[in-house]
Amino acid sequence: MAKGRTAGGTPATVALAAAGVPFTAHAYAHDPAAPSYGLEAAEVLGIDPGRVFKTLMADVDGTLAVAVVPVSGSLDLKALAHALGHKKAAMADPAAAQRRTGYVLGGISPLGQRQHSPTVVDESALAFETIFVSGGRRGFDVELAPADLLRLTDALTANIGNP
Repeated sequence: MAKGRTAGGTPATVALAAAGVPFTAHAYAHDPAAPSYGLEAAEVLGIDPGRVFKTLMADVDGTLAVAVVPVSGSLDLKALAHALGHKKAAMADPAAAQRRTGYVLGGISPLGQRQHSPTVVDESALAFETIFVSGGRRGFDVELAPADLLRLTDALTANIGNP
């Protein structure tokens, strides 16, 4: 894997390059009518949807948290709360998620966020040599090793995804 370029990059690619993490950038023509950004990425890039992960923001007992789960499934909010030592979680207000991360919906990356949030990555990511996450804008994913994602986001792993 070659290191991605930072010229004209996003906060996610800048963070990856600054950390010296190898990654591959995958840009594609985003269709605004696509019903699912993540499934669109998997289809356009010809990747198993189990290797493409979406970044979701949740409110866990008053604290915004990041959940990274396969696009082929959904987030188990109760499992996310439990992984972070709490009882309840709900999807975050979209405007709050955008303010906290600095990204637009459909382009929220777990990397290079404006403010750090507790992060949990679904343990299924560990089954792959590389995974795909949003690169910080719609129509742009980055491919990297799960271990690098965990290290850069200081994430926990847990079974937080539903098939």
